[in-house]
Amino acid sequence: MSLAVHQAVLQRHSVRAFLDKPVETRVIHRILERARFAPSGVNTQPWQVSVVTGQSKQRLQAAMLERFNAGERGQMDYHYYPDEWKPPYKMRRIETGKRLYGALNIAREDKERQLAQWAANYRAFDAPVMLLFWMDKGLQTGSYLDYGMFWQNIMLLALEEGLATCPQGALGEYPEIARAQLGYGDDKLLLGGMALGHEDLAHPVNQYRTDREPVEAFSRFFD
Repeated sequence: MSLAVHQAVLQRHSVRAFLDKPVETRVIHRILERARFAPSGVNTQPWQVSVVTGQSKQRLQAAMLERFNAGERGQMDYHYYPDEWKPPYKMRRIETGKRLYGALNIAREDKERQLAQWAANYRAFDAPVMLLFWMDKGLQTGSYLDYGMFWQNIMLLALEEGLATCPQGALGEYPEIARAQLGYGDDKLLLGGMALGHEDLAHPVNQYRTDREPVEAFSRFFD
């Protein structure tokens, strides 16, 4: 399947239910082979990727779920979200949660099902492939910007391969577990991860979409 860039950008969405269907290693390699041409400041290329599948994925997600189910909240290597949510970001966050739980018919007071849905994050929503993204701790803010462009390349290239993705900060919440299981040192920072696989098109969680602000709301043009 070949998509124009604008079609891929509009079609991409975060998928939270995947088919039990493997992704060939050669396809993952091809995506990364092309994604590596993302721009980066002075060509630093800060990305370091773990492609986690099979038994390695089962062991890693089991360890994270054990901690999560024990009530031990993870601690990311950096601050992804603000300490205090203010408008308009707070309302956008709330609306996103409403749409997610609404699609799954999970009531606001049903904390048990909400918790179960959150736990699915640590299984990469049962996608066959979990990508984890690392970089050296000595790098600074510009490398986070570079990394975002690399992630976007992966997501759009996955669409070209007929695959779906979900970028996940949650997969970076237990970095010490990932470091220990995958053999990374304390000098590596875990930014997060990404679920990769074949979308379950029939699952209700994949039917909802989030809104985007119009150009006029976030842009100013100067002649």
